[in-house]
Amino acid sequence: MFFPIWYATMKNKSYIVFGLLALLWGLTFLFNKGASTLISPMQIASVRVFMGFLPVFAAALIGRKLKWQHLRYAHHFIAMSILAGSLYYFSFAKGIQLLPSSLAGMLSGAIPMISFVTAAVFLRNEPINRRSVLGLCVGFAGIAMIARPWDASISTNDLAGFGFIGLGSLCVGLSFVYARRFISPLGISPLALCTYQLGIAAVTFLFIADFDGALAIFDNGWIALGLFFGLGLFGTGIAYLCYYLVVENLGAVKAASVTYIPPIIAVLTGSLILGENVQLQELIAMAAILTGVIVMQSGRTPAMQNQLTAAPSRQI
Repeated sequence: MFFPIWYATMKNKSYIVFGLLALLWGLTFLFNKGASTLISPMQIASVRVFMGFLPVFAAALIGRKLKWQHLRYAHHFIAMSILAGSLYYFSFAKGIQLLPSSLAGMLSGAIPMISFVTAAVFLRNEPINRRSVLGLCVGFAGIAMIARPWDASISTNDLAGFGFIGLGSLCVGLSFVYARRFISPLGISPLALCTYQLGIAAVTFLFIADFDGALAIFDNGWIALGLFFGLGLFGTGIAYLCYYLVVENLGAVKAASVTYIPPIIAVLTGSLILGENVQLQELIAMAAILTGVIVMQSGRTPAMQNQLTAAPSRQI
């Protein structure tokens, strides 16, 4: 009698964590955009990675997930730190600086599609069926409606912003492929892997980032709080721990649906808080992207959905 009650309670709490995770990831676009008015994308990414590293590192230590013998795989951790850490977070910070946060949030909804394509190309174990192809076509049509490469009025900054968001999304897809091929067979805890990749990324930024003028972030206390705590500590570190908990208690397939919500939150915060002008065409495009992702996901086998969703590199 006790176990069913305990299980139901844990499951209900997991749904609360699910909602918190969607909110945290959705607000990252708002906090990132605010910080971009005061400091550079490289500085934003540096703070985000360092603050995100702290709770993940603490959880890994408490859970005793870090092993000295993992050092023999340091080259894999370095590769993951570039794909799922430094390059990924810098690309998104730069893209959000150049684009309205609502638009960047819409485009981030395409990450599952990019992951699908990279897995199909490099892993060759993705089932390519009519439903998957239909989902990709609908989703990429939505991206085209936002980017509008045929429109001569699109500014160079907008095109560059689309490119950086695309690069960041590609990094996520490639990090999944790399993790599946080289790291998953090693049996290393996803929590340990995330700790290593964020830690190495933080050290990398320490050497390559230009921190001149970084103290300007404290010119606005709310923006500074949003960067350090909203984007870094909670939006990256705590969010990863929430995702790990959701996957453990609700399963990888249900956890995948959390990625449908952040683009909607980004649109709401961008329009209501930042006053960004969201066009009807862009809302239709976002609906097309999310519909495409849902249709594409439904064309996967349960086993493949579990593998993709549980990939340790998956974050927003």
